[in-house]
Amino acid sequence: MKPKILTTLPDYTRALFGADLLAGITVAMVALPLSLAIAIASGAPPATGLVTAVVAGFIISALGGSRVQIGGPTGAFIVVVYGVIAEHGHDGLLLATLMAGIILLGAGALRLGNLIAHVPEAVVNGFTIGIAAIIATSQVKDLLGLQADGVPADFLEKLPVLWAARDTLSVEALGIGLVTGVAIVVLRRLAPKLPGLIVGVALGSVLVAAFGLEVETVEARFGALPDQLPMPALPEITLARVEALMPSAFVIAFLAGIESLLSAMVADRMIEGRHRPNAELLAQGSANLGAALFGGLPATGAIARTATNIRAGGRTPVAGLVHALAVLVMMMFAAPLIGQMAMPALAALLILTAWNMSEPHKWRSYLSARPSDRLLLILTLALTVLTDLTVAIGVGVAVGLAIRLRRREVPPADWTPPDR
Repeated sequence: MKPKILTTLPDYTRALFGADLLAGITVAMVALPLSLAIAIASGAPPATGLVTAVVAGFIISALGGSRVQIGGPTGAFIVVVYGVIAEHGHDGLLLATLMAGIILLGAGALRLGNLIAHVPEAVVNGFTIGIAAIIATSQVKDLLGLQADGVPADFLEKLPVLWAARDTLSVEALGIGLVTGVAIVVLRRLAPKLPGLIVGVALGSVLVAAFGLEVETVEARFGALPDQLPMPALPEITLARVEALMPSAFVIAFLAGIESLLSAMVADRMIEGRHRPNAELLAQGSANLGAALFGGLPATGAIARTATNIRAGGRTPVAGLVHALAVLVMMMFAAPLIGQMAMPALAALLILTAWNMSEPHKWRSYLSARPSDRLLLILTLALTVLTDLTVAIGVGVAVGLAIRLRRREVPPADWTPPDR
């Protein structure tokens, strides 16, 4: 369970540092708008996304079991975080994240990291597509500039509210969202080494300022962003709150463990390396404890940012440390500029992220899978969208493991890096 950074530092060179420095700054440029957008979509203050990228991102790289893993807030948590905040407030989320960190530390100490191989791929794919659908619909209001107060979190209840507000559509907001989305897609294809996410969001936001468009910005909605990290503090802890938040804590721990280990597996294939799963779980546990103490969001290994790190030349955990420090520097010295990011631009970014999360290039292979796998994927997807993640994960894993026991022998899943 030795952290990878202790393995890489004895042979560290100036050339490696140069590569890690460039990669870390590149990833920070990707992480900045994503962290803001994920926090806003989760119903949390936008600054919490930046705090999570800094604190949790640094801890995951410092203590993790992967050479190139990049940690921070991810889209997978949006649904559960939104629900926890809606029911228990932001302080309740901090307690749930703290508890999830303890659960992950326990899982790492018990060496449960290898159990990831027993979670059926169909379950992961099903709730990932379901989460993507929920994220995309949650961004329709900001993308279209709709004037709709109190949009419900429930998927089926949300649709009629959005439809009822269709007459308030803002052509300016939609235009900024489309410009941002097109810029991100074009840059991803023509210049994949550029941080297309922040360039696209910056382009949309500059157009808003340059032409004085009536489009809402982050600062207009949430106020000025802080330019420093908050002081660490414990959330209110009572037995009643612990009992009420225990299901959410297990869901957060499950998602953090699954996504971080899948991300590490993808990274292994890209660099032909081998991660240490139990060290990774211990790092995820420590990172979520740190995020909770500093008022952040749940954190995990981010597949998209990890792949970006590798493609940008990152080869050791130092790149992840640089990424976290670079986000902190931007937060300290560019908070007013960050606050001018346009809400439709961030909405377009998240909708594209949701689309890529669903991995549409794999849909054809899902149709040709075994009938039991197709059923398991559809079941998990439907439960994710129509009920909640707790039910979807519990039922999906239980049914999936029952199918696995019946088959007795299932080849390992061939995970490939998604282009998120």
